[in-house]
Amino acid sequence: MKHDVNFSSAGLTIAACLYGPDQPNGVTLVIGHPGSSVKEQSPALYAEKLRERGFRVLTFDAARQGASEGLPRGLEDPAQRVEDFKAAVSWLGKQSGGDAGRIGGLGICASGGYIVQAAAEDPRIGAVATVAAVDVGRQVRLGADGQQPPELLKALLDGAAQARSRAALSGNIESFPIFPIDEASARAGGAHVFEGWEYYCTPRGDHPRAAKALTWDSIDRMATFDAFRFIDLIAPRPLLMITAEKAVTAWMTHEALERAGSPRRLHTIAGATHVDLYDREDAVNAAVEQLAGFFAQALGSA
Repeated sequence: MKHDVNFSSAGLTIAACLYGPDQPNGVTLVIGHPGSSVKEQSPALYAEKLRERGFRVLTFDAARQGASEGLPRGLEDPAQRVEDFKAAVSWLGKQSGGDAGRIGGLGICASGGYIVQAAAEDPRIGAVATVAAVDVGRQVRLGADGQQPPELLKALLDGAAQARSRAALSGNIESFPIFPIDEASARAGGAHVFEGWEYYCTPRGDHPRAAKALTWDSIDRMATFDAFRFIDLIAPRPLLMITAEKAVTAWMTHEALERAGSPRRLHTIAGATHVDLYDREDAVNAAVEQLAGFFAQALGSA
């Protein structure tokens, strides 16, 4: 059973969905969506599969994105995204008379970075898992594959600064497109670019509220973010990081685990790519099997 709910994060109303299991195991999971995504995409798929395994699950749209409040639309603000996770935990505690209880956090793609930072700051998150984790700071600075030319970061920061100056005069911040304009352009960008375009810009995964552009002032906010800087503070709470064998972003997961304390565990989905972990049935089922066992053991479900 799924119910639409909402909670407050830094004064903004956050649109969320609460999934109730038929046979509860006593554990609640909070799931965050990838960058530019919404709760109805990959979080909904994971939530339903985990609900079937007895977990209560809360999914939500980031502030200024999806069905949540906030202007400008399409702002990707790491500090706010981290706050959204902590606000979700507070709301769950409020429903339980102030006791947050046994809560685990799951982040997919960009939220894999945000949940790591949120859990480092907030010990109420009793166990942490990521799927295809991306640190948006590393992505802006180094590219999804870690091979981005250094001059591109300077160009991006220059573009953001110029957009902020124009906004000071006009009152409106400009946006830039996230995805290529068509299939041919997407294919020309390489396999990872095409994968993202195919998921977000075709009937495979498209959703009307998913962002196709980000505001320029997202760039400088993301550029200096380091999702894994304090990952060691999660220990001794358990950490599971799931990546895919063919994911161009797998290096971020590996780098994060090198910094993490124990207990920590890596699981790699054989034959899968980064975006396969969003919606491909075999890849998602393999991830969910790992997640269900991990959270059940970590948080002591019946």
